[in-house]
Amino acid sequence: MILRRYRDEDCNAVSKLFYETVHTVNAKDYTAEQLCAWAHGEDSLQAKHKTLMSQHTVIAEIDGKIVGFGSIDKFGCLDMLFVHKDFQWQGIATAICDELEAKFSVIKTYASITAKPFFEKRHYTVSKQQEVERSGIKLQNFEMIKTKDSI
Repeated sequence: MILRRYRDEDCNAVSKLFYETVHTVNAKDYTAEQLCAWAHGEDSLQAKHKTLMSQHTVIAEIDGKIVGFGSIDKFGCLDMLFVHKDFQWQGIATAICDELEAKFSVIKTYASITAKPFFEKRHYTVSKQQEVERSGIKLQNFEMIKTKDSI
């Protein structure tokens, strides 16, 4: 596996990975209606392309195939973290997070129900449980904080 910076030409593959991951991996914790509101089509991330370009966005590749990605903003908010549905539990998310978290002493994220245990294993703690609205549909997530001094 190699980690590299996100590039313009990654947008379509990353958007498709995001859609497929949400609709398969997160299906055990969210309703079909919630999944559609979260990721409505394979082009769901097209609108976030500029954001992904402006953040520190990392791509994980295996044999030239994008198998995961993650992004963090300049304030230490880990914005996105998704691993391809066929490459779960192989250390990809851990490698991406290690890269994204490296320059920050405090990191915040908004974790899905599905991702919460992963972040807890990485020493994040829940600061609040909340409902967010996407396309008029409510989804539960968790604001989580990690302070490297507390590890």
